[in-house]
Amino acid sequence: MTKRKISRREFITISSVIGGAAFLQACGLSPTETATYPLSTSLPTKAAWKTPSATAAMATATARPTGAATSTPSPTETASPAPTGAASPTTEAEPLADAGETSPVEQPTPTPSPTPYPPGPPRKLGLFITRNDSQVLEVIKVGKPPLIKTLELDPNFAKGIKTFAPASILIGRIALDQMNLDAEPLALARQFVDALLPVAGDAGRMPYFDAWEAYNEPIADTPDKMKRLADFEAERARLLAPYAVKSVVGNFATGHPPLELWPQFDAALASIREFGGYLGLHEYSAPIMQYGSGALQQNNGADQGDEGWLTLRYRKVYRNYLTPMGYGNIPLLITECGVDGLVGGRPGPPEARGWKDFIDTWLVSGLRDDPPGVYMDQLIWYDKELRKDDYVKGAAIFVAGASPGWESYDILGRTAELLQQYLEVHPQY
Repeated sequence: MTKRKISRREFITISSVIGGAAFLQACGLSPTETATYPLSTSLPTKAAWKTPSATAAMATATARPTGAATSTPSPTETASPAPTGAASPTTEAEPLADAGETSPVEQPTPTPSPTPYPPGPPRKLGLFITRNDSQVLEVIKVGKPPLIKTLELDPNFAKGIKTFAPASILIGRIALDQMNLDAEPLALARQFVDALLPVAGDAGRMPYFDAWEAYNEPIADTPDKMKRLADFEAERARLLAPYAVKSVVGNFATGHPPLELWPQFDAALASIREFGGYLGLHEYSAPIMQYGSGALQQNNGADQGDEGWLTLRYRKVYRNYLTPMGYGNIPLLITECGVDGLVGGRPGPPEARGWKDFIDTWLVSGLRDDPPGVYMDQLIWYDKELRKDDYVKGAAIFVAGASPGWESYDILGRTAELLQQYLEVHPQY
């Protein structure tokens, strides 16, 4: 990922600190809140947010290998609460012997099967996959997530994904260095297409991949760089179109690009309209996904309504820029999302990175002692918001099957089990 610009810098360096209860109340996690989605294995501890010290320092964004970011402000309603609570397990009736028969052995009462999530409308949560894994395939087979992004480009793996989940949008990305936005964009587009076509155009992959990203999290922080990026994206979409290879353009880091630069991205958006494809954005926050959205801000009175500077930032983009530009219906993929400590201006330990690094922070703050369930609460909150916007087609959780160095982000294990259960009862079709 990477994070954003400022006014963004102002957001990073704000010195005010969140008071304990205010943090949780703004997030909808106050002691009086009731659960929206019950979790079967949680240990509910209703609590107010506790600040470890009276004057906690705000962490500054640290660059990940692919870049770094942060954000800037504008308004409207309160963030939806992150659900809390525990589900009542369903109890199966004890089997009865047929009339007139006596069972030779007494039938034991079956162990109740927990039902963590009630059925609901189609969901938009998906997966970012870096490697093949049996649990990943099981989540895909049972849950059929709407969006899957993968760095594992083995054709057989892609075939397996589409066999299990034929309606899922499958996105690929090849390994590239950081983009040089000082280079001539049309020549750079031709170089990229020359590198991608042997992979994307291969007969073993063509039937399964729906679109391809280019450079990950480009830092387009001036009008000239944003225009160069737009020209690059438009040209590569044009060059790939005759081969029936579609593009995901943008792929901006959390909090990027500066909002005022979106008009310079017109050429890339026009190419998606002409050739098909998607706009790609990343949305992360920390110590919980709601931080920086709605009322959960560093400054009291800076309520962002149903928008945010990190998560739900896409609404600012569409409402204030893309819709006035005539692109309000361009399909959007959130190709990375989750908890990421590399965002700036946040509470919590400065060294924390993935969601697992914030478990102690969650516990100290009074959230229940069920970290995978607490993380799923946040993802469900995000999914609930995404479902309100038809142009959002999916959001890929980073990450299922982490590469070395990214283990604290990995959802494999119980978090993936909960995600699978959630996806199964919120079917796509």
